[in-house]
Amino acid sequence: MAAYDLTSQVKAVYPEREILEAKIELLGKTNMVDFAMDIYKNLNPESEVPEGMAQKKQQVMEKLKKYQEIAAPLVHFLSSPDHVKQLQSDRAYNLQLLETEFQIGSEQIEGLYHYAKFWFDCGNYSAAAELLYHYGTLCTSTDRMVSALWGKFAADILMQDWETAIEDMGRLKDIIDKNTDALGQLQQRTWLMHWALFIFFNHENGRNSIVDLFFQDRYMNAMQTNAHHLLRYLAVALVINKHKRSMLKELIRVIQQEQHGYTDPITDFLDCLFVKYDFDGAQMKLRECEVVLQNDFFLTNCWEEFVENARLFIFETYCRIHKCIDIKMLAEKLNMEHEAAELWVVNMIRTARLQAKIDSKAGTVIMGTQHLNLYEQIIEKTKQLSYRSYKLTNSYMQVVQAQQNPVAVGY
Repeated sequence: MAAYDLTSQVKAVYPEREILEAKIELLGKTNMVDFAMDIYKNLNPESEVPEGMAQKKQQVMEKLKKYQEIAAPLVHFLSSPDHVKQLQSDRAYNLQLLETEFQIGSEQIEGLYHYAKFWFDCGNYSAAAELLYHYGTLCTSTDRMVSALWGKFAADILMQDWETAIEDMGRLKDIIDKNTDALGQLQQRTWLMHWALFIFFNHENGRNSIVDLFFQDRYMNAMQTNAHHLLRYLAVALVINKHKRSMLKELIRVIQQEQHGYTDPITDFLDCLFVKYDFDGAQMKLRECEVVLQNDFFLTNCWEEFVENARLFIFETYCRIHKCIDIKMLAEKLNMEHEAAELWVVNMIRTARLQAKIDSKAGTVIMGTQHLNLYEQIIEKTKQLSYRSYKLTNSYMQVVQAQQNPVAVGY
C-alpha cells in the first residue's frame, strides 16, 4: 500500500533524533534561527550551540535592521489610517502622492517587499501577508506583483485563513488566465491546483470548489498533462459530495483516459463499479481505499465519509441490476457484519426512498420496479445543462476580458 501513499516518506517511522535533525536542516533555509537553536539544545543538552547558528542569528538581525530602515517611511505611512485614506485606485496617482508628499520612492516600495519576505521566513505570516497586500497595491512590476500575491496566498494557507485564501486563489486564477505564456499558464495552474488542496479539504465549501475548479477545461487539461495524481482528490470530492453526483460520468471518462498513466485504489474502485460492474473487485478496492485515505495528508479526515458513500454507490448500483438481493452476500460486498448490513439497508431504503422491502426470514431484499416519472426523466437528462452553459459562458467571457485587458495589473 506504500505505493499509493503520497506521504509515505513523511509517515514512515524514523528515529526521533533523525526527525529533529531534519527539522534543523530545513530551518537552516529560513530565518527561524531561535527555533533551530531550541531543537539543537534538546538534541544536545550538554553541548554549546554551533558557531554557525550564532553567526546565522547575527546575519538575520543585521538583515532585520537593514530592511526596517529601508521600509520604515512606508510602514509608518501605512500605519496611519488618515494617510491610507488618501490613496486611490489610480496606481500612478498613489506613487506620485507618496513621492511628492512623503518622500517615499521605489526604493522604499521594494524594501517593503523584502521586509515582508523577511517576516515570512521568520514564520510571522500575519505580518508578511499584510505587508505583501500593501506592496501589491503599490508596485509597478507585474511579475513582482504576482510573486507577492503567491506569497500572500501561502501566508493565508499557513495561517489557516481559508476565506482570505479563497479570495487570493480567485485573484491568482484571473491573473493566470490572462497570461499569454502557454507554458507558464500550465505550470502555474498546476501549482494552483496543488496549493488549493489545503483549502478544498478544510473550507466548508471546499468540496464544491474543487469540483468546480478541476472540471474547468483549462484546469482539467493541466491535470491530465502535468498532475495525474490529482484525480485521487477529485474522485474523493465527488464521492462524498452528493450535490455534484451529476459530474460522476465525466470523471469516469477521464479516469479511463488516464489509466495508462495513473491509477490508485480510489480510481480503480470507481472503474470496477461503474465501468466493469465488478462488485467483488470494487469490494477489494474499497478495503484498500480505507488504508490509502487514512495515510493521505489531505484525506485522512474524510475516509469514513468516503467509505459510507462508497457503500451506498455499491448498494445503488447492485440494486439497479438485481430484483432479489441476499443480505448475507450484500454484507460481504459491503465489508460489513450481517446484522449491521441489514440495519444499514433499512436506513438506505428509508433515506433514499427506494421501492424495496426486506424479507427477514429469507434474509433477502426484494426490489420493486423503479420507474422515473416524466419530470424525473427531464431532470436526469438536463442535469449537466446548466453546468455546460456556465462553462461556455465563462470561457467566452475570459476570451473577451483577455482581449480587453491583456495584462493584469494590481490585486
